[in-house]
Parts: sequence; structure tokens; C-alpha cells
Amino acid sequence: MDSYLEKWSLDPEIDYLNHGAFGACPIVVQLRQQELRDRMEREPFQFLTRVMQPLIDESREALGNLIGAAPENLALVGNATAGVNAVLRSRDVELGPKDEILVTNLGYNACNNAARYVAERTGSVVRLAEIPFPLSSSEEVVTAIEAAVTDQTRIAIVDHVTSGTGLKFPLEQIVPMLKQRGIEVIVDGAHAPGMVPLAIEALGADYYTGNCHKWLCAPKGAGFLYVAPEHQDKIAPLVISHGWNTPRQGRSRFSDVMDWPGTLDPTPWICVKEAIEFVDSLLPGGINALMQRNRELVLRGRNLLVEQLGVPVPAPDDMIGSLATIKLPDDPSREARLDRTTTPSPTLLIQEQLFRRYRIDVPFFSLPSHPERGFRISAQAYNDLSQYDRLGEALKELLAEGL
Repeated sequence: MDSYLEKWSLDPEIDYLNHGAFGACPIVVQLRQQELRDRMEREPFQFLTRVMQPLIDESREALGNLIGAAPENLALVGNATAGVNAVLRSRDVELGPKDEILVTNLGYNACNNAARYVAERTGSVVRLAEIPFPLSSSEEVVTAIEAAVTDQTRIAIVDHVTSGTGLKFPLEQIVPMLKQRGIEVIVDGAHAPGMVPLAIEALGADYYTGNCHKWLCAPKGAGFLYVAPEHQDKIAPLVISHGWNTPRQGRSRFSDVMDWPGTLDPTPWICVKEAIEFVDSLLPGGINALMQRNRELVLRGRNLLVEQLGVPVPAPDDMIGSLATIKLPDDPSREARLDRTTTPSPTLLIQEQLFRRYRIDVPFFSLPSHPERGFRISAQAYNDLSQYDRLGEALKELLAEGL
């Protein structure tokens, strides 16, 4: 682990088992980003008008090759939430009072909030598919989503890998089922790039958005939105800018309107290529070997923890990527004990105590609400099995204290 940890600027005194939250950018990519920023500030006009676009195109091509999408069908955005918003805010003109947007109870809160916002503006309805957790089979996911579909369902937002529960959804079954019903499918793939093999265009979803700052280890602010060609004339960025009426030679209208949201720091997007090269270099066998190694480690860590804590395995192995969530005994207090000073939402106090007293960083969640709770572990190249063992011993002590 130590040889890999040296490649990141993470605090070596902290057991960072929370890569899935915000990722961690390696030193070599940080240096590349700073070099680009220095170059931009030396000659802002030349960089932003002449140098930037070819560098972004190189990153987009490298990303497209990795995720199975033609570069011309990809727009670079700040993050997956921005991608979901761009689609929903563009498609809301076709939604009316009888129409429904389908989301799941395990969906990312920010993206579900975007659906709620659009529903409030259009008079449409957000319908919730209730997926159980723990669960014994991926079929339970398919069944729950199919049961929530109605004749009024127009758009569905489906996770590839859920955030709080760390479940890999069987999109190869879900997407065709929804498409056969005439429903446009948005896949929230925030965690997927660099965690699971991707072939986005073969998947057949209308829209797919993901983050590059998580498992690809790019700087924060690097995400993408895939839009199937037949929908590209319907999608606009969240910021309408010069590209709306200034077409460029050799560019599609989709690229024109999406590529220039105004003056911003483009270095996270440009560094995606460098980040892909970094993760591809860590192990013999490249990024596919790294994904397999991380999956095997998180499964070993999960199995160790459930044995230490005496709790059941909450999901089958085939639904796990590089994240795994473990259900704890219910909170013994009548109300969830929260630190309400944290951002963007309150943090369970057991998480704060784990960090302050043991210097272990993992996120805790209510599942689906108080008193049910769980915690989520991640596995990246800089992690090893001993860290999960220390986590289990620390949790046993905290739980014995009544936290």
C-alpha cells in the first residue's frame, strides 16, 4: 500500500477508506493541472481561444475510448449531477401534469432533487421505485423499477452504481425494459468510470453521465454527459453561451453549445487524459486489472467486517464494484444523532467520532431512515486489508459505547 500511497498527497496518518465520496487526485495529475493553470495565466487569451480546445478534444477522445462512446457524443461537464440537470432542464418543455419522472429510493439525493424541481415547475409527478436494502438478488432491482412504471412514465433516472448503498444495478436488463415502454433513460453513472467496464453506446441508454474525479482520479470538476445522437438537438447546457449562435467549422451543434459555458478553469477536463494514463499504469494489465483488484479487495474487506461485527452480508457479490455498504445494528437513540455543521448535509456522530478518535474516514448513512443505518467502504490502489480490520475493531468499541 505504501508504495501506492506515495503517488497521492493523502495524509498517511489517516486510513482513507472513502475514495468513493470525492475521489483523490494523484500527485502527477495535480502537477499537470498546475502546469496548465500556469500556462493559462501567462497568456489567458491565447490559452482559452487557441490552446484549450485541442487539449480538451484529446481528453474527450481518451475518455471516449475508455467508456465506449464516440467523442462527438460526449460533452464535458462539471460532474454527474450537472449532467442530470442539463438533461432534465432541457426536456422539461415536454412534460405536463399527467407525466411522470421515475427515480429510485436509492438514487442520489441531488439528482432526485433535480427531478423534484422539474416536477414542481411542470406540474408533473416524481414516482419513486422502492428498492429494498439489504437484498438478495439483482432481480429485486429490476422488479421494483418495473413495478413503478406506468403509462405516464416519460423519463427514468437509474443509477449504474448507487452512492449510499454501493450497488451495481443490472442495466443490461433495466435499460431495454424501460426503452421498450417508450421511456427515455438517464443513467447516473457517477461512480462507474474506472470502477466497472463500460460500453455506453452498446448499453442503449438515451443519456449517460459520469464523474472522472472519482475512480479515474481526475481533478474535481471533471465529468461528462453522453447524449445519443437522436436527442442532441434537444439538449442545452445549463449555461447558454456563445456557442448558441456561433458555429465552428467541423463541429456539431451539440459540441458548439456544450463546449463553451463561459470563462472557467478548463484544466480538470484537460487532465482527464493524464488521469486515465495514470490509473492505467498502476498495475500490469492496466485499468481493467486495477478495477478487478479493487473489487476483490472491497469484497474481502466487506466479508471481514461483517464477520467482526456479526451482521449479515447485505447484497450479493455480483452487485459489488469497488464500493460496499454494510448495515449496522439500528441506532439505539430515539433520534438520529447528527452533526448539523457539516456540508452538504448532517453527518452521523459515529462517523465524526471514528475520524477524530481513530483517524479512519468512512461515510455513514441512514438506511433508509432512522433508526436504520450503515457505512460504506471503498477500495483504491492505496488501500489494503489491514485498514478494514482496524475499522472493524474501532467500530466494535464505538458500538459498545452506545453510539
